[in-house]
Amino acid sequence: MKLEKKRWLILTASCLINLCIGSLYAWSVFSAPMAEFFNSVNGTSLTAADLAIVFTLANSIGPVTLISGGFINDKLGPRWVVFAGGLMFGLGMIISSLAKGVPVLLVGYGLFCGLGMGLVYGCTISNSVKFFPDKRGLVGGIATASYGISSVLIPPVANALIESQGVQWAFRILGIVFIVVICSGAFVIEKCPEGYLPVGFTPVSAEKKQGQTTDMDWKEMLKTPVFYVMILMLTCGAVFGLMTISQVSPMAQNMIGMSVASATIAVSVLALFNAAGRVLAGFISDMIGRINTLSIMLILGMIGLVLLCSCKEGSVSVFYVGISVVGLCFGAFMGVFPGFTTDEFGAKNSSVNYGIMFIGFAAAGYLGPTIMSSIYGKSGSYLPALQAAIALAAAGLILSVIYRIIHKRR
Repeated sequence: MKLEKKRWLILTASCLINLCIGSLYAWSVFSAPMAEFFNSVNGTSLTAADLAIVFTLANSIGPVTLISGGFINDKLGPRWVVFAGGLMFGLGMIISSLAKGVPVLLVGYGLFCGLGMGLVYGCTISNSVKFFPDKRGLVGGIATASYGISSVLIPPVANALIESQGVQWAFRILGIVFIVVICSGAFVIEKCPEGYLPVGFTPVSAEKKQGQTTDMDWKEMLKTPVFYVMILMLTCGAVFGLMTISQVSPMAQNMIGMSVASATIAVSVLALFNAAGRVLAGFISDMIGRINTLSIMLILGMIGLVLLCSCKEGSVSVFYVGISVVGLCFGAFMGVFPGFTTDEFGAKNSSVNYGIMFIGFAAAGYLGPTIMSSIYGKSGSYLPALQAAIALAAAGLILSVIYRIIHKRR
């Protein structure tokens, strides 16, 4: 099969794999049943909030293997890295099913699933982008959207398994399914040939448009001022998005007066716009450039946050518009940055380079929810937290201007 056709098969397999590892963000479905199970076994009084450390560990440790797996991917190719990551991720779910207390759950879900996710995610994203130098933004958006949409598709499946089989068997069944799907998909994926260009594609104009000069390794990348501007921009975009995403349900109930069921729908709406933003912004960035797309999304993000600030009890329509816009803009950052990183520092070492860049998102995964909950805890209102989110979006916009200045001087 010619690479022009085979690359689409590789992208499809990568998306299915990302759909599996994106289930890491279905933790909220497992946390309450696991807390109840631990209480029944140990006579404790744990709540879902007491198990939040498990998800924090899984989310924070991913960049370790995202970077280390990236080294192997850039040298040997993604197949065995994805296979090992899938095995580790699935085993993490199975180990979690054996947990009788928090320590084993930390090992299974926190360590194994978190490290497995990092191995797989970095390879599927960077390798897909390498195969599509003519559509880097669109493909980066599609690959990351498949990861993001998992938070919509997996929870109903997991919840149905928990209700019918119990939380232990739900972990077990999903773990086995994930091992089969990811490890099988790994054999469909292959390394993109160095310097690959699809038939009819001339890279000169695209490279000039994005400002790319040469392939840089991670050491060379860290010496460039533009790297620090980009990673801070990513952090700002991800923090203001995650501040909102982490509190959508409580905001819907406390600010707008929605029922629990309606608040759950609001979470799903935001997740759908998050996934759509990854694809749409990636597609647009191929036409108007990455930095132009990100600048537009930062402005739109501020508008969405202003709408949320104006919400009062009963402002259902305004609230939905606000969270939809914020979700779209947050998704844009996730979709555009893989191609943005490759444009700026080259495709050759993009797995490692993007893994390092992803540290900005990992930091945001801690800072966003922490800032929101801390400000709300002190003030008793979401308004100051939303105003802080607007300030972060504005900071991201200033960084985009600095990025342009650096390129003009270059």
